[in-house]
Amino acid sequence: MRKILLAGILTLGGFVTASAQCTSVTTITENFDSWKDISKCWTAQQGKAMLYANDKRIIFYSMSSPGENMYLITPKIKAGTYTLSFDISDNGGETTLEMFSINNPSDSKSYVSIANPSKITGDKKTFDIYLKKDSSLGLKVLLNGVHQAVYVDNFSLKQKK
Repeated sequence: MRKILLAGILTLGGFVTASAQCTSVTTITENFDSWKDISKCWTAQQGKAMLYANDKRIIFYSMSSPGENMYLITPKIKAGTYTLSFDISDNGGETTLEMFSINNPSDSKSYVSIANPSKITGDKKTFDIYLKKDSSLGLKVLLNGVHQAVYVDNFSLKQKK
């Protein structure tokens, strides 16, 4: 019942916003094992679909709303050069991933694509990222079918020396 209530609140609101107490980071190591909800320093933008923490991972789920733009947005990251890696898989069908640098999670005009959309194939993804200024990273997942899901786990961001 709690999950259904939370999903309803998130669906109506569209955003789980980051807390003003969160500071810029240079490293993120997150396996999502202890998450019951989206962490307060992360942002989930889901539209009419669902983006939530469950089963020790993050789940993007289309429900009956394929084609929704869904974003998982990290805490603010200090300017610099980084290596980002994470595990990503789906439950079949056409799914894609695109990466964004995001200045302000509540302003879609501040979303700048930094990696072209690519098909989700169940492999570990690794990106070299350069941020000119403190920004968040956004993982945009596009699900093209009803009841499709994408799973993200073992998120690791490390600053290059």
